[in-house]
Amino acid sequence: MVGRTTSRRRSPDYAWLVTGPLALCALALTAALWVVDEQWYKDWAAGLLIFALYVVAQLATFSIAIRRSALDVSVTEVPLVFALFYLPPVMTILVVTGGVLLRQLWGSFPPVKMWFNVAEVAASIGVALLVIEALPKVEGTGPAMWGVIFTGVAVNVFMQLACFVAVISVVNGAPAGRDMFRASLPNQVIAGINVAIGLLFLIALEETKWSALLLGVPVIALVLLLRSFAGFFRQHRTLADVYELTQAIRDEGSNNALPDVLLERVRSLMRSENATLWLAPQERYPELLLTAKVDNKGLLDVSPVPGPIRDYTVQQQRPVAVGAQFPDTEHLREHLRTARVKDVLLVPLRSGQTTVGTLEVINRVGDARTFRDSDVQVLETIAAHVAVAVENSRLVDRLRHDAYHDRLTGMPNRRRVIDALAESTTVRAEGEVVAVMLFDVDGQRNVNESMGHAAGDKLLAEVAARLRGIAGSGALVGRIGGDEFVVTLRTESMEATIEIATQMRERLRGTMAVGSLTLDVDTAVGVSVYPDHGSDPETLLQRAELAANAAKALPYGVQPFHPALESRAVRRLGIAADLRRALDNEQLEVYFQPKVTLADRHVVGVECLARWVHPAHGEVAPEDFVAVAEHTGQLARLTEVVLGAGLRRCREWADADRPLSVAVNLSARTLLDSRFPDLVEELLVEHEVGPGQLTFEISEPGMLNDIERVLPSLYRLRDLGVRLSVDDFGTGASSLAYLRQWPVHEVKIDDTFVQGMATDSGDLAIVRAVVGLSREFGLTVVAEGVESELTLGLLEEMGCEIGQGYLFSRPLPYERLEAWLSAQTEPESTPTGEVRRLRAVI
Repeated sequence: MVGRTTSRRRSPDYAWLVTGPLALCALALTAALWVVDEQWYKDWAAGLLIFALYVVAQLATFSIAIRRSALDVSVTEVPLVFALFYLPPVMTILVVTGGVLLRQLWGSFPPVKMWFNVAEVAASIGVALLVIEALPKVEGTGPAMWGVIFTGVAVNVFMQLACFVAVISVVNGAPAGRDMFRASLPNQVIAGINVAIGLLFLIALEETKWSALLLGVPVIALVLLLRSFAGFFRQHRTLADVYELTQAIRDEGSNNALPDVLLERVRSLMRSENATLWLAPQERYPELLLTAKVDNKGLLDVSPVPGPIRDYTVQQQRPVAVGAQFPDTEHLREHLRTARVKDVLLVPLRSGQTTVGTLEVINRVGDARTFRDSDVQVLETIAAHVAVAVENSRLVDRLRHDAYHDRLTGMPNRRRVIDALAESTTVRAEGEVVAVMLFDVDGQRNVNESMGHAAGDKLLAEVAARLRGIAGSGALVGRIGGDEFVVTLRTESMEATIEIATQMRERLRGTMAVGSLTLDVDTAVGVSVYPDHGSDPETLLQRAELAANAAKALPYGVQPFHPALESRAVRRLGIAADLRRALDNEQLEVYFQPKVTLADRHVVGVECLARWVHPAHGEVAPEDFVAVAEHTGQLARLTEVVLGAGLRRCREWADADRPLSVAVNLSARTLLDSRFPDLVEELLVEHEVGPGQLTFEISEPGMLNDIERVLPSLYRLRDLGVRLSVDDFGTGASSLAYLRQWPVHEVKIDDTFVQGMATDSGDLAIVRAVVGLSREFGLTVVAEGVESELTLGLLEEMGCEIGQGYLFSRPLPYERLEAWLSAQTEPESTPTGEVRRLRAVI
């Protein structure tokens, strides 16, 4: 199969290959016709008049755009009819050629184009006159004369068409010449119509010269009508082109193809030599400067627009037009002359109130020699769409970047690290392993608690910067958790990986300035490698994290994964049987954390918290044994133990005239047991505790998962008189509006918001909103995690009723709580009885 070849565009100078022969032909024909009539100059007055008409006819050329084609409407054939009838052949050549030459000089066309137009017109009219000379001589203005003139004009028109097709074929190739021929056919019809009009005018003038006065009226009307139609079609074509351009911007505006789609279309639409898109540097986006230039394939990274004019546009934040038609910017014309630029239009691209760049067009080409105010409006319309496309493109890029990068450090996040590991593990090279080194920063939580989250964030940012600096060029460094960083790279072996991890840890260690303090920062490093420790990214990261937890207890701080390091889930299953025995033997202990009214510092109650010290494993985290209890069916027994202990102590405090209410955490799974409200009622009766002294705290996320199923139990508990509290409020997906449907009395704000409210405006706004709206609903607000005087003051100022946290006391066993009450509180009489009041918050 033979493919169609594409002609390569030649230099415009190849047009001289056609211009030269045409010029010689024109000279030869002029000389021959001079010999025939040596007295050609005797009608010079008529020649001057027809010359003036020919020049005016050339200036009255209109271009009408219909769909995708441009139709040039010209009336030059009308004065040509007069020339063929009234003037000698040589004077006709001089009149037509002189008129064309004057028009070319007026339009400032390049020399190659100008002299081709002059030569082809001279040669064409010369051939037409030679044909007319060969025809029989006729007198008058009858049909015979019509035929002669029609023949002469037809020869002239088709001769010009042949010359145009020839030069286009030489410069741009034969296919372009054929296209030129097909596109010029409508002009031949227009030429025939013009000849008919010219003959009508000629017949009228021959009848009486006074008819020129009457003929002027339809001529002027025709010119005005053509101008009106040309303007209408030109406006319609501009609107269509702008629409197509905005559609292309919309389709391609979300990717990097925008400049390619935009600039060449803008240059063509605005009929300019250059079109430039300039975007200012912004954050991680570098400066962008791309230019489409006429007759140049591809985009250039330079622009002829003078820098001071662009700076002026950005400063003014409005369109700036500099050129002969814009006197308001006369003070900028000097910059154009220095840059050898005729005129420019610049429109700022705005994102909100910020100018992010400019859209520029330089040097108007074509019959309209300069830009006008209407061009500014068109470019403003395009720029508005371009600005939106640029902003959308950058928004998509930012969203894509944010989805795979940590906001604090700018490092790849867990998702990006997993994707990179997935790609790495698909290629297994002999003698290489894919290493995962997880760095757990020691002491970061202490910094958060003592100095605030802003200081902790600064510490993490410093660690991230150091890790970037010490990691090799082939390593991927990311942040996958609060204080966990991961480095992945290819190494020779497990031993080489441990050596690299040890060196990196040593280089990472050292003092870091955080606020006014200088801290010693250390890390624990867990190591896993592919394929020895797993074949998928999640497994490799999980095992590296297990190794990092084990490394915290090692003096050298680097631990490779090995099977002996059990996961937390396995450990939970291992203590299931021990938990049952602990419950049966009353080995679980209940701790109490005081709740304090913020307005008057009264200790009004305690939260009951289960604690378990395993004989072999030591202290077991509450989340561990609670999860075991949930999965092994021991949750009801665990809840009963804690509730019973709390009610027993509540009775003892009441008997000692120190009434304190108790709060017990309740799982949504417990509420699914329809018998639980009956158990609560029995225990209240058994311990002789009023239901108003008992509060159940239900975790918000857990309650949301089964809200429809637990509502009956919640209503039964409320009917008993028990107080209900929404625990960890703000961490689920609910809103305060849901609280109007739930039978609750209290909202307990999650400690993550309370601890961060002193340094994070977002957390502060959340706490303030929860407090305000909860009070509107008539709900008591409890803030957990109160650990600083500043937080305490903010909560008190916004009207939070009750606080709980380390600022008052940690969870304490019963005996230590009694000692704390004796040491830190004093009795105070109130209308409802004696209460304990804090002496001071330390």
